[in-house]
Amino acid sequence: MSTADVIIVGGGPAGLSTALFLVDKAPRLRERILVLEKDRYPRDKVCAGAVGGRADLLLAQVGVCVEVPSTPINGVAFRAMGRTTIVREGSVGRVVRRSEFDHALARVAAARGIRIVEGCRASGVAVTDSGVRVDSDLGSFFGQAVVGADGVSSVVRRTLHFAPFRYRAEALEVDTDPVAGDLPRDLLAFDLSNRSLPGYYWDFPTLLGGKSMWCRGVYLLKRDRFRRVEIQEVLEAELNARGLRLSGHHKKRFAERGFDPGATLSKPRALLVGESAGIDPVTGEGIAQAVQYGRAAGWYLARKLAENDLAFADWSSEVNRSIIGRDLLVRSLGVKLFYGPPRSGVEHFLHQTPEFVRLGLQHFGGKRWSRAVLARAAWGAMGHTISWLAGRTPS
Repeated sequence: MSTADVIIVGGGPAGLSTALFLVDKAPRLRERILVLEKDRYPRDKVCAGAVGGRADLLLAQVGVCVEVPSTPINGVAFRAMGRTTIVREGSVGRVVRRSEFDHALARVAAARGIRIVEGCRASGVAVTDSGVRVDSDLGSFFGQAVVGADGVSSVVRRTLHFAPFRYRAEALEVDTDPVAGDLPRDLLAFDLSNRSLPGYYWDFPTLLGGKSMWCRGVYLLKRDRFRRVEIQEVLEAELNARGLRLSGHHKKRFAERGFDPGATLSKPRALLVGESAGIDPVTGEGIAQAVQYGRAAGWYLARKLAENDLAFADWSSEVNRSIIGRDLLVRSLGVKLFYGPPRSGVEHFLHQTPEFVRLGLQHFGGKRWSRAVLARAAWGAMGHTISWLAGRTPS
């Protein structure tokens, strides 16, 4: 029988960050934390791999540096309405391969005495007044509390009967060689030109086995009121327009779940983090947010364990008050703006007010907002609102 104070189901950035921030706040728990990972590192993880600089800054707070091959990112290219706007802000993040990033982060956690059981697929969770039991193909594990960090198909979320997600998303990606017309490799490109798509096409620079490649894909936000879209057809058309063929490339499809500000994220002795709790529904960004969840959960668990308060009744409100909760609240509110009737106006505004895009880049990179940029963005927003009210915003 294996026991622990905290059992974390899922060994990705959210689960490992939770363990690392918990150990930093409560070193006495170093050997009382158990991470269960269903695969063995380095395991493949389908993900475009963009890591906002704020993730590295947060991990640095606990002395963690994830050293893996990376492509530095200095800005974004935003395509819509037949135009491309490029905004550079200096170093704001990097693109990694998740198999390498997660493996390196797991090695850091293990080096700090955190127990990680690889190849351990959880099948269910039971909670009693005296503790939790996590069943798996390697047997049962017993603890005082459980953290669901096991992603979009979370066993913890499902077996403890949390409410269904409000926002669902699907993505399909391929890795290709460079082609003529590709933008500079220090940019993340988002193309919203396809108005029938509640989502976007992307081109992200990546390194595959040391070779400079491009990760190209389509993100689709799925809601009952949105038009049905076949994501593979969209990706095939986008690749064809760039002189590429979908056939012959390894297609990687994955699902995502978006954050719902009103959702319950905890039950007695159990709480959710990362994609198990929900990530950005507008863009699908999740890595930096997973680390933010981890810091919030690690600090929260250290306090609650010290107080012997394992009801976790205020975890949802704790998240909503934290940086990650405020960030995700704003992004959730942006769903109707980016993919609803105001879409054309929003796209026009972003082209006309690149300072607003720059604020997003500063946030992505974990930088302080520039007061001058903030003032220009606010002035642009005011002008855009006046034009919209006067009916002068183009469609």
